[in-house]
Amino acid sequence: MADLFDRAPDPSTPAPRDAGPRPLADRIRPRALSEVIGQERLLGPEGPLGAMLAAGSLGSLILWGPPGVGKTTIARLLAQETELVFVQISAIFTGVPELRKVFDAARMRRGQGRGTLLFVDEIHRFNKAQQDGFLPHMEDGTILLVGATTENPSFELNAALLSRAQVMVLERLGPADLERLAQRAEQATGHPLPLTPVARERLLEMADGDGRALLNLVEQVVGWHLAEPLGPEALGRRLMRRAAGYDKSGDGHYNLISALHKAVRGSDPDAALYWFARMLEGGEDPRFLARRILRMSVEDVGLADPQAQTLCLHAWETYERLGSPEGELALAQALIHLALAPKSNAGYVAYGNARAEARRTGSLMPPRHILNAPTQLMKDQGYGAGYAYDHDVEGGFSGQDYFPEGMRRPIFYHPVERGFERELKKRVEFFARLRESRRSGPGGRSETKKGTKDGTGDATGNGGDD
Repeated sequence: MADLFDRAPDPSTPAPRDAGPRPLADRIRPRALSEVIGQERLLGPEGPLGAMLAAGSLGSLILWGPPGVGKTTIARLLAQETELVFVQISAIFTGVPELRKVFDAARMRRGQGRGTLLFVDEIHRFNKAQQDGFLPHMEDGTILLVGATTENPSFELNAALLSRAQVMVLERLGPADLERLAQRAEQATGHPLPLTPVARERLLEMADGDGRALLNLVEQVVGWHLAEPLGPEALGRRLMRRAAGYDKSGDGHYNLISALHKAVRGSDPDAALYWFARMLEGGEDPRFLARRILRMSVEDVGLADPQAQTLCLHAWETYERLGSPEGELALAQALIHLALAPKSNAGYVAYGNARAEARRTGSLMPPRHILNAPTQLMKDQGYGAGYAYDHDVEGGFSGQDYFPEGMRRPIFYHPVERGFERELKKRVEFFARLRESRRSGPGGRSETKKGTKDGTGDATGNGGDD
């Protein structure tokens, strides 16, 4: 008994010639896995997919890669190689009712002894509950799932789904791969591209690693029916470069900001400017970049260059006054300063360690000798007893212990020997020696001058706050 899905034309079968015009990308779609360009590492005899096919043990897959690298084509050819019925759906247009129909049809085929390879394009667009709906049908063999995504599966797909499918990473096409694809297109059209060698290189650059984009560009160039080859300038006037692959809320966004941050941390101003420009060209909000630049000044430069934070704030303010594109120069200059500034994350690490210690010892009270005693009852309880007012001590430093009683004194801040932290390191070591020499008594009480005797008043003996 046939089902509704079997009555439709097989998507892997080329459309008849009289079915209307077909895009070049569809006309030269590979007919075998060996014809796929740019994914030899995956499909070769020693590659993971090649080894699976050779062993006859193809399992469910997640194909992760940028647009135009062959995810859909590979899924079609895998169905062809394994003699499975190819069914394609898109997470953008498919809801729960449609999924039920797909699973019912696959179950019917299975009863007839035929398997189904279900290709789900943009699988990351399904929510977590919809992704869970695939699990029982994968486990009982009703479907062999092949999902395609441009987003990082670790963040976008359920752990349960990932445990039942292998992730295969597809690479963007390099210049040599794009050249082979262009040559294949020339053979299919029967016409060489009417471009000078330099213009041909420019055309490949315009595709930006996207094979589908390249074939669309080639189709446009061939359609011009030019008598003389075009140079790069003329080509640039006729064609627009493919928009940079950048999603302000997706994986590319976080990859590029990570690259920018690490270039600054690595003291490479040229790389920092490159990734900064890449994000701007991709349409990133300069205010987002301004916030991240300010964060870099605090996290990676820190007290090695205390002025860096102020400079970044001024750059942000300059951008707000000037707007784009002029204000972006101020952000770029702040980046250069950060990249070339001395680096220290000592303050960042110290803060993290202090937070961890606070979570561990969060119920301990401050020592009584540093607590204010505004009432007689609190004085009777020993609040403020023995407190030394540091301004009244020789050198302005009493050396008292300010941690909870009974808590071993931790050391959070370890300044580095770079930039201004060299001076801070000297100060830390100076106060550590002085603290050790001046500490005396159970409360760490030191001798005081003037009128401060029990810590309950200020330097004049009057009751007061800190």
